[in-house]
Amino acid sequence: MLFRLLRFVLVLAIVASAPLSLDAAAQGLDQVVSGVVADQQKILQDLTTRTDNLEKKIQEDGDDDASLVDIRLQLEEMSRGALNSALAFRPRLSEINARLDQLGAPPAAGQPPEPDIVTSERQALASEKAEINAVIAEAQNLSIRINGLIDKIANMRSELFRNLLTKRYVLSDALSPEVISDANDEFTGFYKAVSSWLAFAFKFKFQAVLAATLMALCLAAVLFVGGRRLFGRVFEADPSIEDPSYLSRLSVAFWSTLLPTLAVGAFLVSTVFFFNYYNVLRGDIGVFLNALVGVIAVVFCVNRLANAALEPRLPNWRLIPVETGPARWLVRLTTAMAVVIGVNNFLSVVNDKMGSPLSLTIARSFVATIIVGIILILMGLLKPYKAADGSWRPWPAWLRYTAVAIGLFTIATALLGYIGLAIFVSLQVVVTGTILVTAYIGFLSARAISEEGGFANTSIGRWLSTNSSYEESALDQLGLVVSVAINLMIVLVFLPLILLMWGFQPGDIQAWGYKLATGLTIGSVTISVTGILTGIIVFIIGYFLTRWFQGWLDGSVMARGKVDTGVRNSIRLAVGYAGVALAALVGVSAAGIDLSNLALVAGALSLGIGFGLQNVVSNFVSGLILLAERPFKVGDWIVAGDISGTVKKISVRATEIETFQRQSVILPNSNLINNAVGNWTHRNKLGRIDIKVGVAYGSDVKQAHAVLLEIARGHPLVLKNPEPFVLFTNFGPAALEFEIRVFLADVMNGNIVQNDIRFAVLDEFADQHIEIPSAPRAVVETKKDEAWPIDDDKIEVDFAEQEQAKAEAVAETKRLARSGRRTRKPDPD
Repeated sequence: MLFRLLRFVLVLAIVASAPLSLDAAAQGLDQVVSGVVADQQKILQDLTTRTDNLEKKIQEDGDDDASLVDIRLQLEEMSRGALNSALAFRPRLSEINARLDQLGAPPAAGQPPEPDIVTSERQALASEKAEINAVIAEAQNLSIRINGLIDKIANMRSELFRNLLTKRYVLSDALSPEVISDANDEFTGFYKAVSSWLAFAFKFKFQAVLAATLMALCLAAVLFVGGRRLFGRVFEADPSIEDPSYLSRLSVAFWSTLLPTLAVGAFLVSTVFFFNYYNVLRGDIGVFLNALVGVIAVVFCVNRLANAALEPRLPNWRLIPVETGPARWLVRLTTAMAVVIGVNNFLSVVNDKMGSPLSLTIARSFVATIIVGIILILMGLLKPYKAADGSWRPWPAWLRYTAVAIGLFTIATALLGYIGLAIFVSLQVVVTGTILVTAYIGFLSARAISEEGGFANTSIGRWLSTNSSYEESALDQLGLVVSVAINLMIVLVFLPLILLMWGFQPGDIQAWGYKLATGLTIGSVTISVTGILTGIIVFIIGYFLTRWFQGWLDGSVMARGKVDTGVRNSIRLAVGYAGVALAALVGVSAAGIDLSNLALVAGALSLGIGFGLQNVVSNFVSGLILLAERPFKVGDWIVAGDISGTVKKISVRATEIETFQRQSVILPNSNLINNAVGNWTHRNKLGRIDIKVGVAYGSDVKQAHAVLLEIARGHPLVLKNPEPFVLFTNFGPAALEFEIRVFLADVMNGNIVQNDIRFAVLDEFADQHIEIPSAPRAVVETKKDEAWPIDDDKIEVDFAEQEQAKAEAVAETKRLARSGRRTRKPDPD
C-alpha cells in the first residue's frame, strides 16, 4: 500500500512539472536559434558592407584589369559565404518542417479545439521558420547581387581587351620632336630614382643587401652546380657522339631549355624575395625589379631555345637541318627580337610608374613593333639551306610567307596607329611562340620515349638496364609512365604561361583552379577533380594496406600457426576481397559520390544479370560457397568428370586445376558445385591403391600369394596399419587374378609405390619360377604385293615386240584379203 501511494505521488509530480520543463526547453531552444540567426545576420551585414565597398572600387579601378580580377576573386569568396549562411539553416528547417508535419494542420471550424501546448508550439515553429526564411532570402538576394557584380566585371574586362586591340592612336604626336625631350626627362627621373635607392641601400641597408645577394648567389650556385652534376647528361650535348638519335636530340633540346630557365628563374625570384624579406626594396624600385626579372627570364629562355634547336656549334645535334651560318643568324635575330620586346615591356612599366606622357608610350611601342616586324621579314627571307650545286635555298613557301605576312601585318598596324594590336601580336610571336615551340619539343620527346624501346635507348634507361634488374618490358612500361609524367608537366607548366600571355590574369587561373578543385556542375551532377583524386588515392592506400595485411596474416600468423595450406588460401582470399571492397566503398565516399545515386546502376546491373549474367553470378556465388564450405582446397587431388589433377587456385569465378601432364584447366565454379567431385585428399592424404597381378594356371597359388604379400609389406611407403592385403579376386580366362591392396600415408605417392611393387613382382616371380601369362595373339598372314619391276628397259622392249607382232598379223591379214585367199582353219583334233 505504501509503495502504491509513493508511485501515485511521483506521477503527480512529473505531470505537474512537465509544462514547466517543456517551457524551459522551448526557451532554451529559442535562445539557441535566436543566437544562430543573430550570428548569420551579422555575417550578412558584414558581407553587404564589403559588397558596397567593392562596388565603389569597381567604378574607381575600372581601367585596371588586374584590380578587376582581384575584386572578382573577393566577390566570389563573398558569394560562397552568403550561400553558406543560407545553408546553415537547412538542418533546422528540416526539423521544423518534420515537426509541423507531425503536428498537422490546425483544427477547422466546428472541430474540437486542440491542446494549448500544441497550438503554442505550432505558432513558435511557424514564427521561427519565418525568421529563418527572412535571413535566407537576404542571403540569396546578396548572392544574386554579388553575381551581378561578377558579370559586370567580366563585361568590363572584355571591353578593356577590345579597346586595347582596336584603339587607334595619332602618330603625329608620337613622332614629334617633343618626344625626345620627354624621353630625356623620363630617363633623368628614372636615373635619379635608381641612384637615390642605391645610395639609401648602401648607406642604411648594406648588410641586408649583402646578405640577400649572397643568399641568392648561393642558391644559384647550388642550382647550377647541382643541376649540372645531376642532369648534365640530360641537357648537355655530347660532342663526341657523331650521329645522335632523334630522341637524344629532342631530349637535349627540351631539357637544355627548360632546366636552365627554371634555374635562372629560381635565382631571380629568390633575389627579389630576399630583398623584400630584408626590406631593401621600396615601392617603385620593387616594381622596376620585378619587371626586369621578367625581361631577363624571357630573353634567357628564348636564347636557350634557339641555341638548343639550332646548335650553331654542333651541327650533328641540330634539330632543324639548316646550315651553320644561317643557324647563327637565326639565333641572333631571335634573341634580338626577344630583347626588343623585353625592353619595351620594361619601359612600359617605367612609363606607368613615373606617369610619362602618352606620346612617349606610343613612340616606344611604335619603334618596338617596327623593329619586330623587320626582324620577322628578315627571318622569312633568310636562305638557310644549301643545294647540291652550292646554291642557297629559302624556307618552305608556307613558312616563308607566314613570317613575312606577320612582319608586314605588325608594321602595317603600327603605321595605321593600332599600336596596342601591333604590340600584342609582337608579344605573342616572341613569347607565345617560344612557349609553344618548347612545349611541342617536349611532346615529341615524350612520344619518342613512349615508343617501344625508346626509353631503353636514353641515358637513364641505359643506366637502369646496367645497374638494375629491369628487363626490356619493364623499361618499356617505365617509359610509358615517364612519358605521361612529361606530358602532364608540360601542360601544368606551359598552359598557365600561355594563358597569361593572352591577357588572362593570375587571378583567373586561380579561380579556374578553385572551380576545378571544388567541382564543376554539369546539370545535376557535380564533378570534383580533387574529390576524384582523393577517392583514387584512398582506394590505392586501402588496396596496398589490404595486400600488406594479407601477406602479414599469411606469412606471420598462419604460417607460424601451422595452418593448413587450403585454409590459409581461403582466409587470404576472403580477406583480400573484403579489403578491396571496403577500400572501394571508402574511396567512393571520399570522392564525394553519394552511394544512393548508385541505385540506378544497381537496377541496370540487376537487369543485366536477369538477361545475360546468370552464369557469371552463378559462378561467383559458387566460388563463395567453395571458399566457405571448403569441399576441396589448394593442393588437393580432385577428380571432376574426365579431369584429374591438383587444385592450384580457387577464385570467385573459376578454379584452376593442374593435371599430372602439367596442363592447367580452368573449371567454372558452378560445375564443381552442381556435379560430383572426387577428392583424394579431402580429410587427409591417407589412401589405398590397388595393383592387379595375373598368375599362370598350374602355379603354386599359395606361394604366389605369400610372395605378393611379402612384397607389399616390404615397401617403405606402405603403412603397417591398416596392413596391406592380397586378394585372390578371380579365375580369369587366361590367368589366376590377384589384387594387391596397400594403404599409403600420402596417396600422391601412389604412382611411385605401384611402379616399385611391379618391378619387385617381376623380380620375385622370376626367382620363384612363377609365370605371369600373357593373352594369346592370333597370327595374321599378310599378302605381300608383287615387287615393282626393276628392269624397266626390258618391259619396254617386250611391249614393243608385242605391238610389232600384232601389227604384222594385221598387215598379213589385209594382204591375204587382197589376194583373195582364205585362211585355212586348223584341223580339229
